[in-house]
Amino acid sequence: MADALARDLILAVAAVVLLALAGTAAFLLQQINRNFDTELVESAHRMMDVAMHQVDRDLPGAHTAPAAPLLSDPPLFHDDDLVVQLVDAQGRIWLRTQAAPLTAFAVEQREGFHDLAGWRIYVAAHPGRPLYLYLADPLAERTEAVVSAMTTLTLAWAVVLVALAALLVVLARKRIGMVSALQQQIGTRSGNHLQPLALTGMPVELAALARDVNALLARLQEALQVERALAANAAHELRTPLAAAQLRLATAMSSGVQNEHVQAAHQALISLQHRTEKLLQLSRAESAQALNLQAVNLNELASTVAQEMWRQHPAAQSQLDLVLAEDPAPRAWAEPDAVAIALRNLIENALRYAGSAEIELRVLAPATLQLRDAGPGVPPERLAQLRERHVRASADHAGFGLGLSIVASVAAKQGAQLVLRSPPDGLPRGFEASLLLRPAEAASAPGPLR
Repeated sequence: MADALARDLILAVAAVVLLALAGTAAFLLQQINRNFDTELVESAHRMMDVAMHQVDRDLPGAHTAPAAPLLSDPPLFHDDDLVVQLVDAQGRIWLRTQAAPLTAFAVEQREGFHDLAGWRIYVAAHPGRPLYLYLADPLAERTEAVVSAMTTLTLAWAVVLVALAALLVVLARKRIGMVSALQQQIGTRSGNHLQPLALTGMPVELAALARDVNALLARLQEALQVERALAANAAHELRTPLAAAQLRLATAMSSGVQNEHVQAAHQALISLQHRTEKLLQLSRAESAQALNLQAVNLNELASTVAQEMWRQHPAAQSQLDLVLAEDPAPRAWAEPDAVAIALRNLIENALRYAGSAEIELRVLAPATLQLRDAGPGVPPERLAQLRERHVRASADHAGFGLGLSIVASVAAKQGAQLVLRSPPDGLPRGFEASLLLRPAEAASAPGPLR
C-alpha cells in the first residue's frame, strides 16, 4: 500500500511537472523569439549604415545595381548563419554576404518582419534612397536554443523527481506503517483480549480513529462482562434448586414411585444440571480475569483427570486408556484447573460420540495433551464449526454443543492451540483433538495472560 501510494503521488507530481515543462517551453520560445527579434532590428539598422558606406566606397555615384552584387567586407559579419542583402525597389541585389543567396528574398519591401522558408527576415528601409536591407536569421538557431534550454531544464527536473520519488517512498512507508501497526493492534483484539489500543506516536487523524476504537472496545468489554456475569450467576443460582429437586425425585423413586413422568422429570433435571455445569465452565473459560500461569506437570494433570473420569463414568473404565510421556515428564505454562476442565470436556465428548470405540488420552513432548478415539469421526466440512457454541458433531447424540467451545476458549486463554483432525493420522476413522500448550522451558513464567 505504501509503494502504491508513493507511485500515485510520483505520477501526479510527474504529470504536473510535464505540464509545467510544456508551459515553460512555450514561454521560453516566446522570450527567445522576442530577444532574437530585438537583436535583429538593432543589427539591421546598424548594418544599413555599414552597407551603404561600402556601396558608396565601391560604387561612387552609381544609380543602378551592379552586374554582380558586391560581397560584404569580411569583418562586417562574424556569424555565417546571419545573412544580409541590400536590394533596390526592382529587387536587384547591390550587396550581399557570402552566405546569402544570389537571388533576393521574395518578401514585401516594407519595413518589418517576414517569415520565409526557415528564415526570420527583417526588412529595413533606407530613409533617403530606394534601397532595402534584408537581414535574415535562420529559425533553426532559435529552435536549437529552445531545445538546449529545455534539455537542461528537463534533466534538472528528472534529478529532482528521482530524489522526490525516494523521499515519497520513505514518507509513505513511514505513514502507512503507522496504519499497519494500528491494524495489527486491532487484529489481536478478541473476546478475551479487549485492552485499549496504544496511541503513542500516532498522528492526530489515526489517534482520533484509535480513540473511537478504544471506546468501542470498552463498550464491547462491558457488554461481554455483563453477559458472562449473567450466565455465571444464572448457572450458579440454578445449581442449588436443581440439586434439591433432583434429590426429592430420587427419594421418591427410591420409595417405590416409578411413574414414567417422575422418571422423565428426573432425567430432565440431570440434563439441566449438566448444562448448568457446562455454562459455569464456559463462563470461567471466557472470563476476562487474568490467568495465573504456572509450570504444570502434564503427566500428573492427565492422570488426575483420567482417574476422576474412571470414577464418575462407568464407560470410561473400559474405554479410556491413559498413555503418559516418558520421563522427564513434559511441563507447560498453564492454569491447571482450566486445562483440567478442557480435558474433562474432551473425554466427555469422546464418550458421547465414539460409541464403544477405544479412547486414548496421551501426553506428548514437548507440551501436548491429545485425545483420540476410533469412533465414527466427523466430516471434514464440520471440523471448523465444532469450536462454535451449540454445534454438535452429530445430531444423533444428546448434548449441548458447548464442550469444544469451552476447550477452544481455554486454549485461547492459555496461549495454546487446539488442533482437530478426523480421522487421526494412522487410523481409518475416528477423531483427534490436540491441545498444544507452551513448554515450560524458560527460567521464569511468561506472566499472566488475558
